[in-house]
Amino acid sequence: MRLSVVLPAVAALALAASGCSAFDEGGPSTDDGVTVAAAFYPLAYVAERVAGDHAEVELLTQPGKEPHDLELDVDETAKISAADLVVFENGFQPAVDDAVEQNAEGVALDVADVVDLVPAEESHEEHAEHEGEEEHDHGDADPHFWQDPLRLADLGDAVADELAEIDPDNADDYQANAVDLRSDLERLDEQYVAGLADCERDTIVVSHDAFGYLEKYDLHIAPLVGLSPDAEPSPAVIGDLQELIGEEGITTVFSEPLEPDLVAGLASDLDLATATLDPIEGLADADSDEDYGSLMETNLEAIREANGCR
Repeated sequence: MRLSVVLPAVAALALAASGCSAFDEGGPSTDDGVTVAAAFYPLAYVAERVAGDHAEVELLTQPGKEPHDLELDVDETAKISAADLVVFENGFQPAVDDAVEQNAEGVALDVADVVDLVPAEESHEEHAEHEGEEEHDHGDADPHFWQDPLRLADLGDAVADELAEIDPDNADDYQANAVDLRSDLERLDEQYVAGLADCERDTIVVSHDAFGYLEKYDLHIAPLVGLSPDAEPSPAVIGDLQELIGEEGITTVFSEPLEPDLVAGLASDLDLATATLDPIEGLADADSDEDYGSLMETNLEAIREANGCR
């Protein structure tokens, strides 16, 4: 399978098992010519796992780029137009939404139509009032569903269904790959359940509100800013977090690899440790050996250490 950017190798969890090859610019072309355009990394990861060797997956958000800020060039727009299947999330990347509406000639699969997205918390609205988040309109739902491995598995099933319709000769392989993907993601979900079951603390302080789906594991998420990562924290939110940190005995605050370090000042003021928690919206480095599975495992270990989990 020829794929347009370099994606990572097999992770410790072995989520890149059956039917999954690395994204490689110079590999052989697909025999049947099926192409998939995936808007950002978690969607590309799923598409690549499900497609196996039967389709070419084009990742529109290049490694090192912040997905929220994506602006499409002519080549990327052409990929959307030429793709048999476009996988995107309406409201997450406005430029992609517009290009899909205006240019997509194949099937357009909107994540919001096949995954159960949770409503954005009321606190998001409070952040928006202080931070001017209207520049990133996520609607009424939290878009970061891939933080829940089981919701990502639901997307895998939907991708398999669409590819089976597009390419019925390989339908059985698509369905089998989706089953394998779900099995891996169920194991990852079980790791989170077990890993966060016995902790001294149950709250994490993060840069932006990209981790709300982790609340299924009885975590409480306290972000400096809301759903938009390029907003600025308000004095009122900082004051509330300082109080919360003292009450909960929080020792660590989390920054993100692709965003400015919003937590440095808070950590310095309160003499806290800092660590990295990756929202996995995009890959930080095209040459990295990380993938969705390994990044989720690294996040789990970071949370366990910060919260004194046993």
